[in-house]
Amino acid sequence: MAAGPASPRARYRTQVREEIKARAWEQIGTAGASGLSLNAIAKELGMSGPALYRYFAGRDDLITELVRDAYRDLAGTFRAAAGTGEGLAGLAHALRRWALADPQRYFLVYGTPVPGYRAPDDITGIAQEIMAALLDVCVADEEADDMAGGPGDPLVAHLAEHRGWAGDHPAPPAALRRALSFWTRLHGVLSLELAGHFTGMEFDPELLFGAELAGLTGKR
Repeated sequence: MAAGPASPRARYRTQVREEIKARAWEQIGTAGASGLSLNAIAKELGMSGPALYRYFAGRDDLITELVRDAYRDLAGTFRAAAGTGEGLAGLAHALRRWALADPQRYFLVYGTPVPGYRAPDDITGIAQEIMAALLDVCVADEEADDMAGGPGDPLVAHLAEHRGWAGDHPAPPAALRRALSFWTRLHGVLSLELAGHFTGMEFDPELLFGAELAGLTGKR
């Protein structure tokens, strides 16, 4: 049975929560996630601190909602990219577009951990959806031999016994190696670019990203 339309009260609550999250992103962009202040957000919205706590139980509750939104959005982005048939290149370019579109969102989930914050278990589940989409492509992309590793590759042998990070995905160890290589090398370039470490070095980070991707896939 389909749910009926939301009540005016429920719609108002949703609207206020979205406004609070929007102000939170503004704060994170200025002072980082560790500087997030619910009292400051309440003041900006013209409400008391206790009134805001009716919508979010505390700072960690608000951060969790922001992290959850970010991961869900990236998971959707990866699923859509995986469905294009463009393989690892499609995922890589989708990841870069997603990161450049909102660097603060990227750093909230892939940057320095927020002091004192621990994400709930359901966040791990959403993050594993992202990895599962990558692993699906790595299993299918058998041409990516440059990062597959041979039978004697010590990392492949290690991953055969250390695969908890992949959840229950049945990917063989060589595909796990492909996924880790993709994830670490491309995130490394993106993190340095978004943090401004390439500023003044007089080269195009997009070309560096493309070169790393070509090295990973063996396709130029």
